[in-house]
Amino acid sequence: MESSSSKNVPSNANESCPGVGSDTAGKSDACAGCPNQTVCSSGEAQKEDPAIAEIGEKLKNVKNVILVLSGKGGVGKSTVSTQLALSLAHQDENCNVGLLDIDICGPSVPRMLGLEGQEVHQSNEGWSPVYFEDNLAVMSIGFLLPNKDDAVIWRGPRKNGLIKQFLTDVIWEELDYLIIDTPPGTSDEHISIIQYLKKAPVTGAVIVTTPQEVALSDVRKEINFCKKTETPVLGVVENMSGFVCPNCACQSEIFPPVTGGAAKMCEDMKVQMLGRVPLEPKLLLSCEAGKCFIAQHPDTVTAKAFVEIVGKVKAASKK
Repeated sequence: MESSSSKNVPSNANESCPGVGSDTAGKSDACAGCPNQTVCSSGEAQKEDPAIAEIGEKLKNVKNVILVLSGKGGVGKSTVSTQLALSLAHQDENCNVGLLDIDICGPSVPRMLGLEGQEVHQSNEGWSPVYFEDNLAVMSIGFLLPNKDDAVIWRGPRKNGLIKQFLTDVIWEELDYLIIDTPPGTSDEHISIIQYLKKAPVTGAVIVTTPQEVALSDVRKEINFCKKTETPVLGVVENMSGFVCPNCACQSEIFPPVTGGAAKMCEDMKVQMLGRVPLEPKLLLSCEAGKCFIAQHPDTVTAKAFVEIVGKVKAASKK
C-alpha cells in the first residue's frame, strides 16, 4: 500500500484521496467533488513543489530535524519542545540548536523562553532568528505580530506559506538539532511540514501525551499519521504523569492511567517510551521565566525524567 508521503496527498483532499502520484488521480470515485480534481487529472499536481529542493539545500547543514507532535492540545507539547531544546543546548555548549514554532494560531515558544517582544531582523540573506543563547536560535510567528494578543485568523494556504517561508528564508546556519514545535492534530500544517521536509534530514518525531484515554486515543492517530507519512517515531513522552508535591516531594496520581497509560499504548503500537514527566510547580515556574529546568533544578524527579528523554533522543540522532 502506498504511503501518504509517496502519494503526495493535497492538504485539502478527502480521506480517500488516491494521491497525485497515482494513475487514478482525478479519475477515481473518491475524486468526485474534490476541489483538486481538475488539476490532478491534468497531471499538473504531480509536479514537485520547487520549494522542497530549496528547503533540502537550505537545511543541508542541519544534522537532525526533530518534530514534536501531539494528537490533542493542552498536553504540554510546547513545554517538551522548549525544554528539549534548552536541555540540548545546556548540556553541551558546542551543540547548536534551533527551535522553530509552527503553531501559527497559538505560538507559545516566545513566552516559554522569555522572548516576548523580540523582533526578527531581515537582510538580503533572509530572516535572522532570535537567539536565546549563542547556541540556541528561535523562530516563531509570535515575533512577527505587532501585538502578542492579536488573533491569527488565517486559512490553510496562508499558514502553509508562512511555514514554507520559515524553512526557506530563515538563516539557520549549522545546527546539530532543529526542533519543530507543531500545533496539535494532523491537519494542514502537519501535511505541509512533512512534504516540505521531504529532502531534509528528518530524524523523527517525539510525540507528547498525558495518561488519560481521551489524550491517548488522539495520540494513536498521530502515531498512525507518522507511519502513513513514513516519519520515524523516536518515542512518546507521557506528560503530567503524576504530581510532585513541592513540600515533601511525594508523588501522587492526578490523572490515573485507567487504560494503562502511555506505556501500554507504546507496547501495543510498538514504539519507544521516552519517559514520564510529572506535574511539578517548579517546571511551570521555569517555563514562565524562560529557564532551562534541568539547569535550575537538576536533582528533581522531573529533571531526571528530562535528562532520560534527552539521552534517548540523542541516542537516536545522527552524530
